[in-house]
Amino acid sequence: MFDGKTIVLGVSGGIAAYKAAQLASDLGKTGADVHVIMTRNATEFVSPMTFETLVNNRVAVDTFDRGFEYNVEHVALAKKADVFLIAPATANVIAKMAAGIADDMLTTTVLAARCPKIVAPAMNTGMYDNPVTQRNLQTLRAFGVAVVEPESGYLACGDTGRGRLAEEGALLEAVRDALTPKDLAGLSVLVTAGPTREAIDPVRYITNHSTGKMGYEVAAAAKRRGASVTLVSGPTSLKPPYGVTFVPVHTAQEMFDEVTSRASAQQMVVKCAAVADYRPATTAEDKIKKQDGEMQIALTRTRDILGWLGEHRVPGQVLCGFSMETRDMVENSAAKLEKKRVDMIVANNLKEAGAGFGTETNIVTILTKAGAEPLPIMGKDQVADEVLTRLLALRTETGP
Repeated sequence: MFDGKTIVLGVSGGIAAYKAAQLASDLGKTGADVHVIMTRNATEFVSPMTFETLVNNRVAVDTFDRGFEYNVEHVALAKKADVFLIAPATANVIAKMAAGIADDMLTTTVLAARCPKIVAPAMNTGMYDNPVTQRNLQTLRAFGVAVVEPESGYLACGDTGRGRLAEEGALLEAVRDALTPKDLAGLSVLVTAGPTREAIDPVRYITNHSTGKMGYEVAAAAKRRGASVTLVSGPTSLKPPYGVTFVPVHTAQEMFDEVTSRASAQQMVVKCAAVADYRPATTAEDKIKKQDGEMQIALTRTRDILGWLGEHRVPGQVLCGFSMETRDMVENSAAKLEKKRVDMIVANNLKEAGAGFGTETNIVTILTKAGAEPLPIMGKDQVADEVLTRLLALRTETGP
């Protein structure tokens, strides 16, 4: 995705400028051609030489720097850029962008650029919350500029509050989002992920080994491709993808309720979650104490979410389920495709190296009414895109 792309990184004069050095380095590692423009104040925090070493390109600071080859440098970079990211973006730079002021290399270049633009504010809480700053950010959003919201935490000034530069992962995801074609624009996509927990008593519960990684990658990919995404997730250690509506749940019944209440408004539903098939018939109010001999727990079936979706689908909706097997994968998944009345089943074998829970990769076979299509081992982010591409094709075939 990044190979051959030109990313311009604007660095303005705040204490968070030092974080931009690692960001520039990691952007360069993706294969992108990274160019850095610094404000004069930013050079008081980080030397331009630091960025030049990391990205192997000259850093632009002065609009009339005679050290550059002859061309109108701000126009040349503006034309070349595929994405323009300003991180950190101070209140001053945000105000200039909102007003169209171009009085230095950074603001002149960003005004001339016609590529997607992203700003990542970083400043004191009082400055960020100031109505003027909020108005300026709203103006930029109205102009189509993406804003990666700052985080809350301890700030360099000693205050605690909102204004800390967003984590690098969120910034990289915003760049990926800007580079991704928006073929899912206008669609609502619901994704489920993670395990569920069915309580035995206040201490113990029944669960499984799902980490939620696959579902989170599907949600992130759908968001990048322009969809409005809702992620209903069981307990995981993962951070929800930036920009999705996140709905945390714990039990199978909670997931059933959250999914079914939203299903009719979705054009796509991708059920990646590993939902418990059984739960304890009763939950003890107090911890069950260890005793001599065996203990038996009566189990009862949970609601079938995918089956319900197949029975209650709305016109134009496409449904996808995941199937984790240890044997007879294709046969069992084909039966599930028919029984649940869905459009696609993504099957994988837990016993296959590189597939299953807790891995960065997956090896899946995609089943539709047309047959079974095995895919080679690939990253779960790539699997997510393959699944969404095929679901979009199915929706196009059947019509909205």
